[in-house]
Amino acid sequence: MSDALPAPAPARPSHVRFHADEFFSFQPADRSTLPSPEPLLENLTRCVIEILAGARDLEQISRWVTDDVYRHLLKRVVLSSKARQAKGQVPTRPTFTIGSTSLCEPRAGVVEAVVIVRGRVRARAVAIRLEGLDNRWRATAINVL
Repeated sequence: MSDALPAPAPARPSHVRFHADEFFSFQPADRSTLPSPEPLLENLTRCVIEILAGARDLEQISRWVTDDVYRHLLKRVVLSSKARQAKGQVPTRPTFTIGSTSLCEPRAGVVEAVVIVRGRVRARAVAIRLEGLDNRWRATAINVL
């Protein structure tokens, strides 16, 4: 065995650059490696309606949504909470049923859907965009209409 130090790693040419985001950000997943999106769409819809009603904590869906969606929902939760406080209402679990789901795939690994939610007073539509990231679905947009 030799006492010689290992040769230093070759220097990378200055014209070769990389961005950390290329290696550490979410990596797109192929549609064939992803599960069916329908169960997630229904569960996310149910959770979002309950979160906005104050009956569920936003943290419960944090692993299924991107940071932008989380911040958007957090703003809506704060506004809903303030509106309930101003009216003197207590948060209650809403009664609703999940209706039809319209689904389309604009490109591989992306699903856009609208889920109809029927409550006692009105029907609502929840628009969700799922993208396959790191071999699982993540919601990159959620809007309750």
